[in-house]
Amino acid sequence: MALEDICRFKDRGLRTSEKNSAIPLDFFTPPSANSASFCLPNHSTTVRRPFPLSHGTTTLGFIFQGGVIAAADTRASAGGGADCMLWERILTREIRLYQLRHRRRLSIRGTAKLLSFMLHPFKGTEVCVALTLCGWDKEAGDCLIYVCSDGARLQGDIFSVGSGSPYAYGVLDGGLKWSLSKDEAISLAREAVFRATHRDAYSGNNVDLFHITAQGWSQRKREDLKEEYYRDMEKRSKDRREKIKRE
Repeated sequence: MALEDICRFKDRGLRTSEKNSAIPLDFFTPPSANSASFCLPNHSTTVRRPFPLSHGTTTLGFIFQGGVIAAADTRASAGGGADCMLWERILTREIRLYQLRHRRRLSIRGTAKLLSFMLHPFKGTEVCVALTLCGWDKEAGDCLIYVCSDGARLQGDIFSVGSGSPYAYGVLDGGLKWSLSKDEAISLAREAVFRATHRDAYSGNNVDLFHITAQGWSQRKREDLKEEYYRDMEKRSKDRREKIKRE
C-alpha cells in the first residue's frame, strides 16, 4: 500500500478482547527478553546473531501551509527495513479490517495509538521499527506522528528518523517555514535527503517524495541522488569560477 494510504486511514480504537481481534494478543508478546538472542516458539534452542547489526537510513516529514511533505532515501541497512515492512503490513491489515467493520476510515491519531499499543510489548528486544505516520483527516487536519518500537508516540510538525537524520535536521532547521510554497517545500525535502545521503554511509541511492493534502496525495518521480551530487558539484564549481572572475 502506498504511503498516503497508510497516512489517511489512521485512527483505530484499541481492542479490548482477543475475541474481537484479528490478531491474537499473544502474537504481540516478544519471544525473549534477552536483546542479544531470541527463542523460537516450542524450541529449546536459542538462535544468536553471528555479528552485531547496524541500522541506517534517512526519512523525514514536515507540515507547511500547503500540506504535508514526506521523503526518504531508498537505502536501508541490515534488518531495520525488514522490521518496518512487516509492521507496515500488519498495520495496513488492521486499518483495512477496521474500515470494513465500522464503514469508516481510521484517523491518523488512532492508527498511531494502535501501532504504539502493538509495538510496546517488544520494548527491549531486537525489533527495530521507527515509523512516521503522516497525512490528513477530518479530526486532526494535517498530521505528523512518530512511533517507534518501544511504543513511544510523538506528534509534531517536523520529524526526521534514521542514521542520516542529524544531517537532514541541519537542512530543515535552516530552511523550514510555514509559508513555503509547494515547490519550495519539495526542494527543501530533496535537499535534506541529499545532504544526509552524502554524509551518512547508511543512506543513499534514490529519493522518494510524497505531497499530502486534504484532496489526496501525489508522489514525485523517483530521483537518483547520485545525479543530484554531480549537479551540486557542477554548481559549486561554476560559482567559484564566477567569484574568481569578479575578483
